[in-house]
Amino acid sequence: MKIYNNLVIKKKHQNSVVAIGNFDGIHLGHQKVINQARKKAKKNRLPFGIITFEPMPTMFFNKELKNHRINSLSQKKSQLNKLKLDFLIIINFNKIFSKLSAEQFIEKIIFKKVRCKFLYVSNNFKFGFRRQGNIRTLKKYSSLYNYRTIVTSPFRKIYKVISSTIIRKKISQGKIYEVNQLLNRKWCIQGKVIKGNKRGRKIGFPTCNINISNYAIPRLGVYVVNVKTRKFQRKGIANLGYRPTFKGKKLLLEVNIFGINQNLYNKEIDVNFIKFIRPEKKFKNLEELKKQIKIDIIQVKKNV
Repeated sequence: MKIYNNLVIKKKHQNSVVAIGNFDGIHLGHQKVINQARKKAKKNRLPFGIITFEPMPTMFFNKELKNHRINSLSQKKSQLNKLKLDFLIIINFNKIFSKLSAEQFIEKIIFKKVRCKFLYVSNNFKFGFRRQGNIRTLKKYSSLYNYRTIVTSPFRKIYKVISSTIIRKKISQGKIYEVNQLLNRKWCIQGKVIKGNKRGRKIGFPTCNINISNYAIPRLGVYVVNVKTRKFQRKGIANLGYRPTFKGKKLLLEVNIFGINQNLYNKEIDVNFIKFIRPEKKFKNLEELKKQIKIDIIQVKKNV
């Protein structure tokens, strides 16, 4: 998969089938769009690619919206690569780009730069300055700019439409089993291990501490997790919260990896969420906390 961070598109990737969207999460609905577009490309012997935006437009316009993403950009790239794209175009969503009108977007990007023949979008796709462009706009200009718009119907699971918004809500509720079903994989927070106060090590439960960056915030509490690094994959237990027993003020993901007791500072790890165990709780003292951690670990090991 060729990744373009600009709009200088090689000829071999022009005259193509293209799907456009944020694709946050690459959930089953996104996978449906991508699979349909890929089949169209194969049938017509055309290259297939995706246009996405970075940062996500909603985060660009709302600077206060920090914890929103289902997956990071690097995860998005990795997941899309598995779906056998020929190319991925990442458009820098900045102030200049945000002021393009809907027709300018079609003319300058879709027609002159990408030169796509088939354009796949979801039925609620909006684009252009102040989101004034929609499906009707795309179809209006399709003959003039020599492409065909194909609108995909929403993917439904148990009669409910799947969307990134619904998945974010389920993450916030700790409904991880449902989230994983809608993603068709384990939801994962990827991050670099940072130095903490080493309290976990002192009480016999060493943890890897991770800032959750721009990820959507799961329900605070304890989770069954699966941790992956370049060198190993292990089950573990994670606590997401503020550590009220120690009067913590910073949100942190603390992961105890079973069978691993080594320095992982500055190492990238993938924390795959499997199941919510219990909410975060303030304990009267350290002994009470240690007892609860032992109970949590027993429960987690029953689930792995």
